[in-house]
Amino acid sequence: MKADYLLDTHILLWLDSDVRRVSTSVIETIDRADQVYYSAASVWELSIKQSLGKLRLTKPISGFVENSRFLELPVTTRYAEAAAKLPMHHRDPFDRMLVAQAGTEGLVLITADERLSAYDLKTLRV
Repeated sequence: MKADYLLDTHILLWLDSDVRRVSTSVIETIDRADQVYYSAASVWELSIKQSLGKLRLTKPISGFVENSRFLELPVTTRYAEAAAKLPMHHRDPFDRMLVAQAGTEGLVLITADERLSAYDLKTLRV
């Protein structure tokens, strides 16, 4: 059975700028998936890091996602309320939003962050 996936922020970035950090099996899984999503929260997080000088991007992340087959998952009230109900296994608000989105939508979260496995959530680790 095929699953639908949500990309963690760092995976979205790596797919564009450092694909060697993503395993071949994960890339093949993404290629075979019916739907692969990225969160608007990820673009927000990357934009904040860039504006603070903590991240240097060679091109706008919007250009990458627009040229990919990935679908945008907006940040909504429903997801914000779900994030607020999560146990505090992880304090990063962006990661909590991704967990809430993946959990609410039944998506598999593709991540390298092993701390997210503390949540009742399907993950695919790179």
